[in-house]
Amino acid sequence: MPNSRSRRLIVLFSTLCILFLSVSFLQAADKPNIILIMCDDMGFSDIGCYGGEVETPNLNRLAREGMRFTQFYNNAKCTTTRASILTGLYPRFGKGGHLRQNMVTLGEAMKVAGYQTGLSGKWHLMRTKGYAKSKTPGGWIDRYDKTTHPFFRGFDSYYGVLDGCCNFFDPTISDPPYKKAGIRSFGHDDKAVTEFKDGYYTTDAFTDHTLGMIQRSSKAEKPFFIHLCYTAPHYPLHAKPEDIAKYVGKFKMGWDQMRKDRWKRLQEMGLAGKNWSLSEGDSRTYDWETAIHEFEDLRMAVYAAMIDSMDQNIGRIMTTLKETGQLDNTLVLFLSDNGGCSEEPGGRDANVRKPGPKDDYVAVGPSWGWAQNSPFRRYKSWVHEGGISTPCIAWWPGHVPADTINRNPAHIIDLMPTFLEMAGTDYPKTYQGHEILPVEGTSMLALLKGEEKTLHDSLAWFWSGNRALRQGPWKLVWDTQVKEWELYDISADRCETNNLAAQHPDRVKLMAQDWFVWADKVELKTKMKGKK
Repeated sequence: MPNSRSRRLIVLFSTLCILFLSVSFLQAADKPNIILIMCDDMGFSDIGCYGGEVETPNLNRLAREGMRFTQFYNNAKCTTTRASILTGLYPRFGKGGHLRQNMVTLGEAMKVAGYQTGLSGKWHLMRTKGYAKSKTPGGWIDRYDKTTHPFFRGFDSYYGVLDGCCNFFDPTISDPPYKKAGIRSFGHDDKAVTEFKDGYYTTDAFTDHTLGMIQRSSKAEKPFFIHLCYTAPHYPLHAKPEDIAKYVGKFKMGWDQMRKDRWKRLQEMGLAGKNWSLSEGDSRTYDWETAIHEFEDLRMAVYAAMIDSMDQNIGRIMTTLKETGQLDNTLVLFLSDNGGCSEEPGGRDANVRKPGPKDDYVAVGPSWGWAQNSPFRRYKSWVHEGGISTPCIAWWPGHVPADTINRNPAHIIDLMPTFLEMAGTDYPKTYQGHEILPVEGTSMLALLKGEEKTLHDSLAWFWSGNRALRQGPWKLVWDTQVKEWELYDISADRCETNNLAAQHPDRVKLMAQDWFVWADKVELKTKMKGKK
């Protein structure tokens, strides 16, 4: 039998253990869950709460109860955006690819912060050893480089397409020959997925996996971080017939009128600032009068149906958060990886193309892709505002002020430091024996709380020869079709309608020099005209 002193020590030790566990539990409970939702190739003004025609009641609700950003930037392209959103860094373009071992991912950093982590949907950062296009489902899964696989880069659970987009109804169907990509590879954790049941649709499947992660994670004492990467509305244009039926006939006004209608709604909503105006035509668009209207209407109807389906699934996520008791302690953040897409693989021959079902591979093309970014210029792969501006909605009850519009510039590199500040931890200097590149983003938590804060003195972009630099209100742009520097005062001309390069040659020269300093930093070694 222990003596009285021993009993007191046992009681004291037990009390301390209970106190420690209670504090640990409270600290875990104080950390919010985070769900970061990113869609693929969606334009700035596509969804209802940003002026679009698509029925998006769930995103509209998040906007009504949360915050909409008007100057939130991505990297204009799928891969580079995904690299930056995961690392808090500008993408690197040299040997080694966009994701390296001297970079830490959101999955890895959030795990260190005590979070459960998961990713569902599109990855598109894989490197393989001896890559060749696959002729069979999962054909190159055994040749992946583990350092670029989500399951080995910090995510406890992964399900989705490991490279680019795929057939939405049956991912075992190969891309057409002109895409030269073969069959896209799917994975579940570290295993290949090669069979898909009848009635399969990627948007639903990615959501199903997300719901499972929420339900499992909600039973643990640790908070969760989930990154959901929809492939909608990236081509091929595949949607369910009942969703398509809602929109057939609604786009016969054509792309020019659609842009004007959206511009009017953006003004009525108060999203468009006084320094905004509707930019004029695009050099790559078609003439609506000579287009086959039924085909063009159907292309946009299917595209709209894909966004509609995504919104329905976001509604399922919100319902599951409520059912699991996580609704009031979760930040939900929604954005797109780049502007609307102008690509048109396979052409636009209405006699042979059929948007909608799984047996064709159709895209919206440059005219609709341009109009989807109303009122801005250009689209995906270009770095005028239409290529790099994303709708961004933040919803977090009790923290993000409801029904607010935030006009401060922010960038996807800011998400990593924001989430780490929310988690109460610092960005790591080392990880698994590797020295980690210093984070290049800045926490935007103050912006989420409705405060004013300048995050960056300078922001830069590059893709496929197009390049840009923003310093304060000034933005310098090089368009591969224009082939000279353009200069805009974004504070007075957000939509880049008044080129001031001729009036400010010294500023153009200095900013161009700064852009090339940045280009060297991110390992851009290509020889490009216009270096000054």
